[in-house]
Amino acid sequence: MATLLLGAVGTVLGGPIGGAIGALAGRQVDNLVFGSSRVKGPRLKDLEVTTSSYGSAIPRHFGRMRVPGTIIWATDLVEHADTSGSKQGPSITTYTYSISMAVALSSRPIQAIGRIWADGKLLRGEDGLLKVGGAMRVHDGHADQAPDPLILSAEGAQRCAAHRGLAYVVFEDLDLAEFYNRIPSLTFEVVADDAFDLAGAMSEIVAGSDVTIDETAIAGWTCETSAADTLELLTPLWPLDVDTGGGRIVIRAVDDAQTVLSLPEPAIPVDDGEFGARSGFVRRRASSEAVLPEALRYYDLDRDYLPGVQRAAVRTRPGNPVTLDLPAAMEAGAAKAIIERTGHRIDWSRDRITWRIAELMPEVGPGRAVSLPGVPGTWRIESWEWREGGVELSLSRRVPLAASDALAGPADPGRATVQPDLPPGETRLAAFELPFDGSGSADTPQTFAAVSSPARHWSGAALYAEEGDGELRPLGPSGRTRSVIGTSETVLRPAAPTVFDRGSSLLVRLVAPDLQLTSASLRDLSLGANLALAGSEIIQFARAESLGEGLWRLSGFLRGRAGTEAAILSHDVGEGFVLLDRRPRVLDATVLGTRPDIRVVAVGIADPEPVIAPVLLRGIARRPLSPVHGRATLLEDGRLRLEWTRRARGAWTWQDSLDVPLREELESYAVSFGPPESPAASWTVGENRLEINAARLADLAALAPGGGFEVRQIGTGALSLPLSLGPLPAT
Repeated sequence: MATLLLGAVGTVLGGPIGGAIGALAGRQVDNLVFGSSRVKGPRLKDLEVTTSSYGSAIPRHFGRMRVPGTIIWATDLVEHADTSGSKQGPSITTYTYSISMAVALSSRPIQAIGRIWADGKLLRGEDGLLKVGGAMRVHDGHADQAPDPLILSAEGAQRCAAHRGLAYVVFEDLDLAEFYNRIPSLTFEVVADDAFDLAGAMSEIVAGSDVTIDETAIAGWTCETSAADTLELLTPLWPLDVDTGGGRIVIRAVDDAQTVLSLPEPAIPVDDGEFGARSGFVRRRASSEAVLPEALRYYDLDRDYLPGVQRAAVRTRPGNPVTLDLPAAMEAGAAKAIIERTGHRIDWSRDRITWRIAELMPEVGPGRAVSLPGVPGTWRIESWEWREGGVELSLSRRVPLAASDALAGPADPGRATVQPDLPPGETRLAAFELPFDGSGSADTPQTFAAVSSPARHWSGAALYAEEGDGELRPLGPSGRTRSVIGTSETVLRPAAPTVFDRGSSLLVRLVAPDLQLTSASLRDLSLGANLALAGSEIIQFARAESLGEGLWRLSGFLRGRAGTEAAILSHDVGEGFVLLDRRPRVLDATVLGTRPDIRVVAVGIADPEPVIAPVLLRGIARRPLSPVHGRATLLEDGRLRLEWTRRARGAWTWQDSLDVPLREELESYAVSFGPPESPAASWTVGENRLEINAARLADLAALAPGGGFEVRQIGTGALSLPLSLGPLPAT
């Protein structure tokens, strides 16, 4: 605030130069009143973003960390077009995109990749499976790793680098539909070592050093700075003694339990200008300004490595608190203990003594714990200097063992919205053809795939057509919308297709407990509600009662819908159930062809093997409906008149005074007498009646005693199922 005020006043009084002077003075006032921003250590990244910038430094990772990456190779986006729709509406073409790319993660070898997040959502779980389409390969960064085969095929052997010493992952055809067809921001759980060893990490960071540090609370570490900066960061948290006197860098952590050396009485200097002219030592208390850390920022294991903050139980001082940024992964309790211990130790170490000794003691050196005659407490040698008047030692007060062993208070990592690692669901599939519905071309069948999964977070499957020759013909993606499918646990008993079936019931277990069925009124049924495929029969149900765990009791049926009354007698336990709503996907008829043995194959990312389903009701769309209302009348002159009523595909309502439309090229019927497999006689007629004279009836009785008549409509592409017209009449 003072920066703004004094800067404005300076501009009014002295122009631009006065404004600059006023702003500078204002900043000084702000720092005195509010304190400056005091964050020590490499800043933790609140939002990790995958970059592709040239010259970006690739950090080293130790232990287990969540890290971003740098894209080092990528292809162009690959477009995929999928056209879907039905005869009731226009075709819809959906465009999705995929990409192949390589992402560099670590400049030292790693062991494995754990979870992967994309835009904060799990892209890969603990099971190692991608939750979207595509493949991933991990290159661990060792010196003998080979080039990636995808990059090698795209760039050629002369231009493809193996990236030895660099750990990276390669995504091949990564499906971007889940990320709005763009490259998401990726973060990776990198497992660089079995367990994190701070001493081992420091030995690698400070080349040629001998390090001894005992710290087991940290799970992972990221190093993006120089060795000097790393030592500067660690020193406040773990006091280190660094000795370069023996030609090798020796780094040792301060041991609170080491043997305490007793120093001799202080030496009084001869010259009056030296410190401690009367006592031989000087004692002082350092200021607390910008010294005591109050908070520690770290990566919290309990929050999926998101940055967390733990604060020490210290008295709040004016201004901004001193915060230490530690690029390490740990639990909240460990971070709380570290900042409490650090603040406690630094507060005690503000008590300083400069002590002069006149004796040569080889065991005296930086880091050594000493006691002083006549001065309470234990002290640590920070530095020493050999001067003319003796060896001058700079000492700081050590935390008493009783105080250093005190446990930190309870720590709370805070609440975070952690993405659950749900296992990807397996695919369930039912494929079927439906009768012609009256719209579009009567010669083009409609085949559907009802694809579902027990898991609510199922990501869909790729669909293919297969004719038994092993060749898969793509049918496009299924989408993520789950169809309502299941299996029957009881047998649906026979009933008349012309009346409302109030006495039957059917138990159906759906593939997932969260899938739902609803009841419908008779009016809703008349408008086509609750249409379902049970086995090979199309039914409608009025009541749906949930019995829990995905089990439903259905009752109140309309049977044999859409000309499937022949399947009323074919039910069995364990047959399929599909709700015929808008969720089943229309399949491309040109890919399926007309072969009767075609099968539909679904391949999902969690399926151990392809899911294969035969196409039920194959050919029903082009098959005419069987005639109804058959009648056999014996006339007075001995002739037999056979009559029936024609039905038509797609004409599902009876309209008074109107005949049903003729869906076939011409009206024609096949009438047979005798066994259906080998009839004794047959006729082809062009109208819905046939008369047979008495003499012919006598011949038929001799050819097939006890035989009966059947009639089928001859369609453009198939014969209808037969209608029985009864046996020969008694004469």
